[in-house]
Amino acid sequence: MAFSELLDLVGGLGRFQVLQTVTLMVSLMWVVTQNMLENFSAAVPSHRCWAPLLDDSTAQAGISGELSPEALLAVSIPPGPNQRPHQCRRFHQPQWQLLDPNATASSWSEADTEPCVDGWVYDRSTFTSTIVTKWDLVCDSHALKPMAQSIYLAGILVGAAACGPASDRLGRRLVLTWSYLQIAVTGTAAAFAPAFPVYCLLRFLLAFAVAGVIMNTDSLLMEWTAARARTLVMTLNSLGFSFGHFLLAAVAYGVRDCTLLQLAVSVPLFLSFLCSWWLAESARWLLTTGRLDQALQELRRVAAINRKGAVWDSLTPEVLFSAMQEELRVGQVPASLGTLLRIPGLRLRTCISTLCWFAFGFTFFGLALDLQALGSNIFLLQTLIGIVDIPAKTGTLLLLTHLGRRPTQAASLLLAGLCILANTLVPQEMGALCSALAVLGLGGLGATYTCIIIYSGELFPTVLRMTAVGLGQMAARGGAILGPLVRLLNVHGPWLPLLVYGMVSVLSGLATLLLPETQNLPLPDTIQDVQNQAVKVATHGTLGNSILKSTRF
Repeated sequence: MAFSELLDLVGGLGRFQVLQTVTLMVSLMWVVTQNMLENFSAAVPSHRCWAPLLDDSTAQAGISGELSPEALLAVSIPPGPNQRPHQCRRFHQPQWQLLDPNATASSWSEADTEPCVDGWVYDRSTFTSTIVTKWDLVCDSHALKPMAQSIYLAGILVGAAACGPASDRLGRRLVLTWSYLQIAVTGTAAAFAPAFPVYCLLRFLLAFAVAGVIMNTDSLLMEWTAARARTLVMTLNSLGFSFGHFLLAAVAYGVRDCTLLQLAVSVPLFLSFLCSWWLAESARWLLTTGRLDQALQELRRVAAINRKGAVWDSLTPEVLFSAMQEELRVGQVPASLGTLLRIPGLRLRTCISTLCWFAFGFTFFGLALDLQALGSNIFLLQTLIGIVDIPAKTGTLLLLTHLGRRPTQAASLLLAGLCILANTLVPQEMGALCSALAVLGLGGLGATYTCIIIYSGELFPTVLRMTAVGLGQMAARGGAILGPLVRLLNVHGPWLPLLVYGMVSVLSGLATLLLPETQNLPLPDTIQDVQNQAVKVATHGTLGNSILKSTRF
């Protein structure tokens, strides 16, 4: 009796799985709002230098005659590159000659200007406060905003590297519970950070825990759900990201202060922390690590919730030990990254799966992390990302069921890559077509994520699953850190970043075709299970070739 049969015995798709999915999905919605929070909490409003004639009532009182605010602005702030008031320079002294209708650009020089030595005045019509206005992250300090974003993504990168092995050793639920608490505490503390470096440190620690939540949510859902319903449950889970986009747009629209916004998306995680104590530890993990008594307790609890109490007498330590004896023997071998790279069958799966994770993070975050760069209403754009995600992911559910994992993941990466590459050929004047291709490309990336969380979980055995998924998450976040930096290539041509994003997606999609299909196969528990699956595929392939050759004669 394999674990899949034990799961069917206690219920692989019942009340417990429904409650577990809802609990994890609702928590995930709040967690993922942190990923794109700085599109709002770190938005850069219009700004100009503080100027006495504009902002000091005493200086204004000394002016003879009536002058309009526009006139005072013209004599206080020089025009910038776009002929609007300069955001980082002001005049030493009011340039009254500029009020002359015949004044020209030669009426003043750069020597007449100075930096914003007295600070800045910000447009607070959209946001009353952001971290940019709080710590003046503009002009010479403008690079600090993307640095904060990169520090956050680096936190997820480190978290993915640490939480995978930690979950394989300490358990899925324990790491998940701690991660909820860490997000709630560090997110709340970040709202009151007294200085920018402290804020960055707290966001790093928060991101570390975000990786733990995402990885262990996926793992618990996969390991407690029957194979026939795994695709449906994991697709619903991935929709948590889509609903998270809606949630963030709604909360940010209603809360325009960065401190209150950070609190609004962090405090609910205290409730998730409390609810997580109800969740069951993965019985599959407990068995493969030799914890028979605890596995028996969790299986009986799930059977009771699924109203299958009649199977209690069938669930004994002897039955569990007999069913999982080989898995227990192999599961007690410490999991390591070296194991993934040392065994040929796992090495190919690890390399290609990691490449696909990297392509997703690199391309998606490279395109979507700076909504202000896209122009338009950032609240609307945030909502549109969620709208595009939903049909992409629900459509992927049908494709995964009918086409399989491998062709669906390959197609989603190729679709995203080809749409991005097509945009390199579209003139900037054709804005509608550019937007349509960008939306379609983001939809392809949404489908990619749905595929990869299911596919990568099915490719690796239980004893190494979290280590492999952690490596993939680490690659995705490494790609996310590098993705925005590719935009620096704009100086050589606006098409060059798109070319890089598109080529990475296309090459990853083609590499996916080298992976085995896992549709309708039981989750492998041990390395031997993976090797047995590979032997069966090779045997079927050889048999098929023999039959084909015999029909030729």
